[in-house]
Amino acid sequence: MLIPRTAIFLRRGDEYLLIKGAPTKRLWAGKYNGIGGHVERGENILFSAQRELLEETGLYEDLWLCGTVIVDAGETGVCLYVFCGENTQGEIQSSTEGRVEWIKKDAVENLPVVEDLPILLDRIHQMKRGDPPFSARSYYDENDKLNVVFGN
Repeated sequence: MLIPRTAIFLRRGDEYLLIKGAPTKRLWAGKYNGIGGHVERGENILFSAQRELLEETGLYEDLWLCGTVIVDAGETGVCLYVFCGENTQGEIQSSTEGRVEWIKKDAVENLPVVEDLPILLDRIHQMKRGDPPFSARSYYDENDKLNVVFGN
């Protein structure tokens, strides 16, 4: 079984809008991540991504699908739909999910981040609107090392 989720990466030049998880979050508290969340019943994935972006940042964006990642998390996994955008409209507002801020891509390696963030940023940094979406699988091996395998 897979739970559908979205991850949104807005960029301007070599900067990405990331969210630093609120200290009260159960998962990734104090760590930087892409913006996003669950796809609600009855939503399509694009609407879900735009809703999550608006809720967590106060922004609207014309998003495009960059890829999908199947996250193997045991009995129940995640199907992560990765979106990008570059023509941000509105004023940034943080939410109860955390503080949003523009971060230079090269600075990510020196910040507390969720484990797959640098891997995803490396992949999408070279993409542009109209490129075919990637597909990937994410899992931990027997040594608890994260592996992300891209299909294309």
